[in-house]
Amino acid sequence: MKKHKFTTLFGASIVTSLCLTSPSYSDFIETAWHVIGFEGEAWFANPQEIIGQSQSFEGGYAEGVFYQCEFAGQSMTYTTYSTDDFLANPEFEQFLRYADGISLSSERVFVHRVTCEGDGDPTARKVLYPFVTNEARISAWYLFEGGVFELYTP
Repeated sequence: MKKHKFTTLFGASIVTSLCLTSPSYSDFIETAWHVIGFEGEAWFANPQEIIGQSQSFEGGYAEGVFYQCEFAGQSMTYTTYSTDDFLANPEFEQFLRYADGISLSSERVFVHRVTCEGDGDPTARKVLYPFVTNEARISAWYLFEGGVFELYTP
């Protein structure tokens, strides 16, 4: 079958577009995050023992100071908020202490929920929520116990 010049050019154009299209990283959390600070009231954990540690996510694997899942049915989802709507939401009032950092260079916030099914073991199921990032993609905040841990990735 003879190809027409239009079909060949059109096909090449699609392939070129797909190769040059860059993905959106606004929901990006798959990296190593380093805990750099804590604000709030520590209920049970000692924040000084957590600061300096890390949390990482990669595909179906996660390990760190807050959450672990070793290819046991990990899934990730997120909800997008405007920065103003996020900070006005009573569920997230603990994050007001970080309002300047959260809104810095960002008009949107991403509230992530990471779950580990536990590979069929109900006692191994885990949830990490809310893990918050913004469009800058270098800072994150995690509400844990009575305060917020600040994380950073270089």
